[in-house]
Amino acid sequence: MTASGHRQVLLALTISLIFGVGGFLAGLPLPWMLGPMIGNTLAAMLGLPIKGPDRMRPIVIPVIGVMLGSSVTVALFAQLTGWIPTLVLLPVFLMCAAGTSYAAYRKIGGYDPVTAFYAAMPGGLNEMLIMGGEAGGDEKRIALAHAARVLIVILFVVLFFGLFLGVNSTGTAGWVALDDLSISDYAILGFCAVAGVYLGRWLRLPAAPVFGPMILSAVAHIAEWVIVSPPTIMIITAQIVIGTVIGSRFVGVKATDIARDLSLAVVASVGMLIFAVLFALVIVAISGMSLSQAFLAYSPGGLTEMALLTLAMDQDVTYVSVLHLIRITLVIAIAPLLFRLTRSR
Repeated sequence: MTASGHRQVLLALTISLIFGVGGFLAGLPLPWMLGPMIGNTLAAMLGLPIKGPDRMRPIVIPVIGVMLGSSVTVALFAQLTGWIPTLVLLPVFLMCAAGTSYAAYRKIGGYDPVTAFYAAMPGGLNEMLIMGGEAGGDEKRIALAHAARVLIVILFVVLFFGLFLGVNSTGTAGWVALDDLSISDYAILGFCAVAGVYLGRWLRLPAAPVFGPMILSAVAHIAEWVIVSPPTIMIITAQIVIGTVIGSRFVGVKATDIARDLSLAVVASVGMLIFAVLFALVIVAISGMSLSQAFLAYSPGGLTEMALLTLAMDQDVTYVSVLHLIRITLVIAIAPLLFRLTRSR
């Protein structure tokens, strides 16, 4: 990276720190991710010379996975049967959500069928970008659509929890200092982070850098080889990097184009989220699960971001993470087949 590139990354991280502190002081849920995300989105729209710390993301993402795994307990396995209704209805939800989103991009936005299809699929950004590009879609629009979806879903979920469910937790259960961990704790958690990435890739898991470390961390904590989570300062750093990367995805795009894509994403995402609320209400009626937890399971954001939101809202991280992993897997597996069927007709 050039000296100019380093300055752009430094500016982006400075903006993130300012907005992160501001969000924390204002009591914003998940301030260290939402603050940087909002701040750098605004900076991109204003044309400021920022650049996302993309090289830092692969380093900090496994830290989030290890943290999520530390919340897994043995008692969780007694609740597995309660997940069945959510799993059964998940494919139906995906069809409704994707269909609504496709209509928004195709009919309102005027996107070509290929671009509209892959912009509408509630899967991972990287996977949909690759598939859409190979199918002949507009990669730039697909990338912006998914970046905007993640941004809008996170903001909507925070507002929904605060205004309708009365939940305004920042997810800070307690500060874990650097010296709260022993050398063996660092060694075990470090192993979970590094080996977990390779495990996730070997198992071909979506979001492997998150889910692989989460699996190993869960095993280590259930076995009580380690009983602490990563230091809080590391978690905050990881959230700042993630929020900065999301906000910086709009760099280089004209403000008018950003406004247009965000407007379309609002329509598409709100349609998805309406279905998320409706299906969550069905799950509540069937299983008696809390509305907040069911809604988080169906909210079509990124796995890492939704897992962090779940933690911030003091809900079952494992349940929500597994549901989002299955959602992304289903979309990746079914999208190419569904695309061929729709194109043939």
